[in-house]
Amino acid sequence: MVACRRLLWFSVVVAAAAVGGASGGDVTYDGKSLIIDGQRKLLFSGSIHYPRSTPDMWPSLISKAKRGGLDAIDTYVFWNLHEPQPGQYDFSGRRDLVSFIKEVASQGLYVCLRIGPFIEGEWSYGGIPFWLHDVPDIVFRSNNEPFKFYMQNFTTKIVNMMKWEKLYASQGGPIIVSQIENEYQNVEKAYGDKGPSYVKWAAAMAVGLQTGVPWVMCKQDDAPDPVINSCNGMRCGETFLGPNSPNKPAMWTENWTHFYDNYGNITKIRPAQDIAYQAALFIVTMNGSYINYYMYHGGTNFGRNASAFMLTSYYDQAPLDEYGLIRQPKWGHLKELHAAVNLSSHTLLYGTKTNLSLGALQQAYVYEGEKGDCAAFLVNTDEASDAVVQFQNQTYELPRKSISILPDCKTVAFNTAKASIRMLDPISKQENSFRTMKVAVKLDSPEMWQEFDEVIPVFDDTSLRSDSLLEQMNTTKDASDYLWYTASYQQSEESQSVITVDSRGHVLRVFVNGEFIGSGHGIYRNLSFTLEKATLLKSGANNISLLSIMVGLPDSGPHLEIRASGLRNVSIENTYITNYTWGYQVGLLGEKLQLYTEEGSSKENWRNFNSSSQQLKWYKSRFDAPGGSDPVALNLGSMGKGEAWINGESIGRYWISFHNTNGSPSQIWYHIPRAFLKPTDNLLVLFEEETGTDPLGISVDTVSITKVCGHVSDSNPPPVLSYQKQRGRRPKVQLCCPSNKNISNILFASFGSPSGDCSSYAVGRCHSTISTTVVEKACLGKKTCSVPWSYKIFGGDPCPGVSKDLLIEAQCQ
Repeated sequence: MVACRRLLWFSVVVAAAAVGGASGGDVTYDGKSLIIDGQRKLLFSGSIHYPRSTPDMWPSLISKAKRGGLDAIDTYVFWNLHEPQPGQYDFSGRRDLVSFIKEVASQGLYVCLRIGPFIEGEWSYGGIPFWLHDVPDIVFRSNNEPFKFYMQNFTTKIVNMMKWEKLYASQGGPIIVSQIENEYQNVEKAYGDKGPSYVKWAAAMAVGLQTGVPWVMCKQDDAPDPVINSCNGMRCGETFLGPNSPNKPAMWTENWTHFYDNYGNITKIRPAQDIAYQAALFIVTMNGSYINYYMYHGGTNFGRNASAFMLTSYYDQAPLDEYGLIRQPKWGHLKELHAAVNLSSHTLLYGTKTNLSLGALQQAYVYEGEKGDCAAFLVNTDEASDAVVQFQNQTYELPRKSISILPDCKTVAFNTAKASIRMLDPISKQENSFRTMKVAVKLDSPEMWQEFDEVIPVFDDTSLRSDSLLEQMNTTKDASDYLWYTASYQQSEESQSVITVDSRGHVLRVFVNGEFIGSGHGIYRNLSFTLEKATLLKSGANNISLLSIMVGLPDSGPHLEIRASGLRNVSIENTYITNYTWGYQVGLLGEKLQLYTEEGSSKENWRNFNSSSQQLKWYKSRFDAPGGSDPVALNLGSMGKGEAWINGESIGRYWISFHNTNGSPSQIWYHIPRAFLKPTDNLLVLFEEETGTDPLGISVDTVSITKVCGHVSDSNPPPVLSYQKQRGRRPKVQLCCPSNKNISNILFASFGSPSGDCSSYAVGRCHSTISTTVVEKACLGKKTCSVPWSYKIFGGDPCPGVSKDLLIEAQCQ
């Protein structure tokens, strides 16, 4: 595997990249790049958000990012986590921004600090603390004095913290660039003349803080000098208008490695080849010198931090998956891209560029240095056809929509379309590093569970009253996802009646006289819905209890401060009861009692588990932590919708019952960080909203990479190995198990003409009969092994005149 290669040429690249270190020195810029300590830099960065993982995970995540060829780590700063109440700050645990940055620095990488402080990021309220909503006369993200006051306060707080800890590069630290605001141009027109003036104010405010490093504004084409405008998206090599000044470098702050997932969608995979192609294209078409992958590790939206309808799992298809495991082929393919580009970086930054046409849709970008050094990028933009081109009297084959990198203008070191490893899940046909979930603890016995019924309030139980339907966010203040609307409805005689409720999202559950009668929900980007249900109303007073449920606050769009949610109209038959007197309860009884904590749970009387179908139940169980060091996940595939806690720590919302068009849940496994666990007697608490669920189907699973695969061909070797071969070496299959596992079994090996690839394979007509024996001898019992494509070691040519492949799949235990 790519992760385990120890190639001479790559060692040279790593050594070259390390020159100058990753901290210290003044940071300026010119039209070519950021300039650190007097040297231009071509930088690859990756987004890792500190609160979406745990501090004990940070060293490993950063180490894997560095091994993947990154020069920098990029992170947002999460205002609502750090200032939950005005002037009250929290930088503990997963919020410890300073410790995260120091860990990055200790591993020799730079930092891009995206303060925002509005961040969007599929994060609740875009990172804005909800208390800001209640500031009189406030208009978020506008030339509005109240908002500017609090925004400047927080930005200054963060900058001063960084200065105090000497974390800016101008002080010898790792931070080389900061960001103010975030994708503001998307909403600027909605603010009229207070939009452009706000942009100018935000830029001047940030620059005035004198950090000694540049500031950027992403997706802000008119970012005021000296702030750098940067690109976000998947195709910045094609769509970016470029820097708004010839003296500014081209920066790509978000090269999206995936499409974020929301409840109800089908995961769409962005191939590693496309990510690499667009990155290389940005370098040559835009003179790009800074590329950040968003996300490099997405992690987990713990608690209620995911924005509306976003999954608890975040960017699981990134080069490092939700659990921090390497996801191939993305991680390895991008690592090879970085190595190939770094071979040419000095020539790219200091040489002169010439463009040559190689065909109607093919072009060469040639860079020549003063000392005769030369590098070339051969680009085929044709999405339909491969191309054969002539360049400097040599013939090159360019796959469709690909870029070949020639660090010496002669030899192909890398082609963006040729991933060294192809790993596809045989069922979903999605990229997969053969991640396996293994049951470690079954919670399948009724004796292992206890339950507690959530109380359904009625009008007489409430103290908060209003003669109208209150807006939900303004009522709950984001203290809970749940708001009860209750009313007493007088019926002259018993009859079957239809209750109609218009909701602005996200989920509604309707109870009449304590009996559940129906539920409904919106969908992503279309949150409003209407629920109509027939119910039997008795003569006299009927208790109407409507539970309105948020699934995250909005995170994007203009005027977040006036966005509304909750119920809009209620009617029974033709009688509108919208303007009745309503009683309200914010949150659940179980939340008030803190049933999810050890202390709160122990104070209440739980009953033994039974399989009754009552809505709104709390469940609790206990389990011992699985042995070993593999990541841990909770399999909630048998449940419906709710939230889960481990030892009082929320591992996020779950919504198994919301199926996509393929009939499958968007997420079944929910990450339990090892840091949340004790060796024994861990408390698991669930709040389940729906009926028809089965806690006995829940299990605690371990997550691991159990299989590795490699595939090389003599006729079409993978990119880095092609570079090797042209220097007299043969391509090799490199296999590497995770750090705590060894190769225990060779599941498949064939030197010849095997059919298929790493996802599905079979022995072909041409096959060396000693293939498995050779590979077992080279690999069994080892963490890593290397098997060359070689007639000699496989007993000669098994079928002369036929192109030969070497395909190996191994099991790791």
